[in-house]
Amino acid sequence: MTDAFSIRMPPDIRSVKVGDHQVVFIDNFLEDPQALLEQACQSRFEPYPGQVNKKGYPGIRAEAPAAYSANLTELLEPLIKVNFQVPEDLPLRKSICAFSLTTTQPQDMGPLQCTPHFDASTPHHMAVLLYLCGEQHGGTGFYRHKATGLQQITPETREQYLDVYYEEINRRLPAQRYFDRGDEQFSFLGMIPARFNRLVVYPGSLLHSACINPARSINSDPRTGRLTLNTFYDFGLAASATLD
Repeated sequence: MTDAFSIRMPPDIRSVKVGDHQVVFIDNFLEDPQALLEQACQSRFEPYPGQVNKKGYPGIRAEAPAAYSANLTELLEPLIKVNFQVPEDLPLRKSICAFSLTTTQPQDMGPLQCTPHFDASTPHHMAVLLYLCGEQHGGTGFYRHKATGLQQITPETREQYLDVYYEEINRRLPAQRYFDRGDEQFSFLGMIPARFNRLVVYPGSLLHSACINPARSINSDPRTGRLTLNTFYDFGLAASATLD
């Protein structure tokens, strides 16, 4: 691994079960997380794609340092294959690796931004989230869709899920809010709380949402806002990603 943005070794890898699925997290992930925070403060942030149409991540992003991305991938490729039963021979494909800040007020969000989502339905698509903010900024919640009973969207269930999901939100628009503890459409299964320098790894096919307190977290300042560093991997298939 390169010296810049080095990972604390050996990493303290932990696993929890949320609903029927495993989520891995590593606390005290970087040797010097403050260096990455300083890099974010010097970066130029732009709106996420889709924001103009009120879709996708409700905020802004900036490119992450290449050295961090290289260190992360070197560690995570074998970690993901062992912990998430990815066949050893499948090649890794990485998509975005970006700083993210939540900046959209609830009243400015579109319907698709107000419910849990999945990033991709491919079998080995993985979301990796590094928190560079504290517990006051919520965490990442996981959910079950009540009408279908689904917690994870696969190629086999994708069309069924989307048909029911869109029928529901077309019949009754979701409240304009950052999703958290569940409603008539989704059951809350659990949350991984934010913690500064905590890395979280989970399948992007799980229904999930950023749990956010708008009074604290709608903020474009990397030092005080809900700053995360988001990376997406896929194994064997072309990578794709939406919200984190």
